[in-house]
Amino acid sequence: MEKQHLNIEGMDCTNCALTIKKVMEKQGAKDVTVSFTTGEAAFVYDNKDVSDIIESISKLGYTVITENKPSQSEGFFKLKNLLIICSILTAPLLLHMFASEESILNNPYFQLALSTPVFLIGFFYFGKSAWGSLKVMLPNMDVLIFIGVSSAYFYSLTGTFFLSSHHHKYLFFETSASIVTLVLLGNWIEHLAVKRTTGAIEELSKLQKITAKVFNGLMSKDVFTIKNADELKIGDVVIVGEGEQIPADGIISEGECWVDESMISGESVPVLKKPGDQVIGGTLCKESNIKITVNRIGKDTTLQQIIQLVKSAQENQPNIQRLGDKVSAVFVPVVLGISLLTFLITYFFAAKGMEISIMNSIAVLVISCPCAMGLATPTAVMVGVGKAAKQGILIRGGSTIEMLSEIKYMVFDKTGTLTTGKFKIKKISNFSAHTEEFIHNILFSLEIRSAHPIAKSICKELKIIATLLDLQNIKEIKGIGISGTYSNKEYKIISGSKNGEIDLLENNELIASVKIEDELKLDVISTILWLKKNNIEPVLLSGDKKEKCDIIGKEIGISLIYSEQKPDDKLKVIDALSTKGKVAMVGDGINDAPALAKAYVGISLGGATDVAKQSAQIVLLNNTSLKQIVEVVALCKITLKTIKQNLFWALFYNVLAIPVAAFGFLMPMFAAFAMAFSDVIVIGNSLRIKSKTLN
Repeated sequence: MEKQHLNIEGMDCTNCALTIKKVMEKQGAKDVTVSFTTGEAAFVYDNKDVSDIIESISKLGYTVITENKPSQSEGFFKLKNLLIICSILTAPLLLHMFASEESILNNPYFQLALSTPVFLIGFFYFGKSAWGSLKVMLPNMDVLIFIGVSSAYFYSLTGTFFLSSHHHKYLFFETSASIVTLVLLGNWIEHLAVKRTTGAIEELSKLQKITAKVFNGLMSKDVFTIKNADELKIGDVVIVGEGEQIPADGIISEGECWVDESMISGESVPVLKKPGDQVIGGTLCKESNIKITVNRIGKDTTLQQIIQLVKSAQENQPNIQRLGDKVSAVFVPVVLGISLLTFLITYFFAAKGMEISIMNSIAVLVISCPCAMGLATPTAVMVGVGKAAKQGILIRGGSTIEMLSEIKYMVFDKTGTLTTGKFKIKKISNFSAHTEEFIHNILFSLEIRSAHPIAKSICKELKIIATLLDLQNIKEIKGIGISGTYSNKEYKIISGSKNGEIDLLENNELIASVKIEDELKLDVISTILWLKKNNIEPVLLSGDKKEKCDIIGKEIGISLIYSEQKPDDKLKVIDALSTKGKVAMVGDGINDAPALAKAYVGISLGGATDVAKQSAQIVLLNNTSLKQIVEVVALCKITLKTIKQNLFWALFYNVLAIPVAAFGFLMPMFAAFAMAFSDVIVIGNSLRIKSKTLN
């Protein structure tokens, strides 16, 4: 069953996402993933009507954005405005520490007047989320903030009205207000930082927001109508001028041009496109003018599929994320217990008095930060997958990042993967009395009747110098060769046995041989060397003949070679290698699809068959070079390392900070400051992935 998606606003942290997930599961949704970074929920639901789920989410205090309900962030009470109000009111409260006791800044009623609006903002901002999380028995960070802020406020309120003779010992209005302000500040910076982690999605989405010149075809004049790209329909003929972006996926119907496809392949060198060639929406027409016929729109376009893959990376998190989720799920109850224990020990056993006991327990509540653990993985995954997409590398799911980082073997198909699949004639040897021209003519006349890729490559080279002869009795034997008669003699082309040569026979007598070679793709040798340096064993797994595979293997530096392998044989090889270590398979053909699916990680190429692409977890859009193999492995290793760094920081921070607060070495407002920026540190570390070199 296809997944449904909802856009949700109001999540402050990953615990909010966990709360929403639990509520959706209670409503019957299955396979639920809620991403704080993208603000989206993906789920499987038996009923197409999701109004019950939307209502349940709304009751928690979050907003489901629909076409009829605009984003709340556009209103006055968006986070930035609330932060400005709280900052203005909190500043005078903090200044009271530097004023004389007779100053109005130390007047309890003046402090009450300033702190109450701030408290009410915090009460509703954090309280709504806190109450919603308590209703589903999954308390989030807002519960801690709410209790801490309320404790300081009501303790101060008690001192103001009931202990007026010693009220200066009980006034902590500035603590309550500063906690609200600093946490709001942290949330605002966090939202800005999280937005940067999804920058790749926004940049790709901008490529879709262009206009198109739709050809009307009136008489012989190029009369056109301007439309938005999202208004195009299949079959529309679009005019694209020099220097303009191609507005949609389509087939060139007229003209030719150089197209910059760097945004989907990572390759900066423009590609020449001719009539009949496929072009991709969002790419740039560098020279000349063309007309294209739109053949894919909406979610079927290449660009939209790339965007969706980046978004869906959050739906399949690495196993390492489970540690963060497990800790986050029990974190808040544990911290509440530690806070209560801190108060009891400080008040009854250490006899520090009510004031210090409450401040220490509040500091414990405020400094604790489960969000950092929840953000450790999704922010790194979003940055990593987003960077990969901009490099022309599509990664299906965040778990693939962790999986690829663990591989010990990288298995390559040969034709179309290590090589271009375009064969070139290296040498034609003539062993007969026939002229070279006649040999060329016979070869061309036979091979032009064959559908074999090698035959097509030979014809492409010979068509300039050869003449088509009128052959009779053409017979093609797949996998062996082709034969025909000319001037009462039988001519036959068969696969030779020496170094990949092709033999030409006349009445079963050898008269010529053709030595061909399959071009290596760019960066093959450097890629193999890099894999070896990084303790990944390259393997050649091909259905081609042993002689050809051995030649290729020796040339590029692969010693472990499996040749003449059928699809079921390839599965056995993958199984055998898997007993020794994790295996990644790189392939492009239909016959590679079972092996791609069987391997721990399947990697397909941009020019691969649809079956191969669907069987793979990673698709490399640059089909002319293998440098993306290096880039994707390096990126996955960097991303996984960043996730581990984030989790270590989050755990280390809380393990260190909570005892410091419990022993009274940290004022609540400083605790709030530390908590607010702990998330930012995690996000900032994730953003560093963007600047890392992939080699």
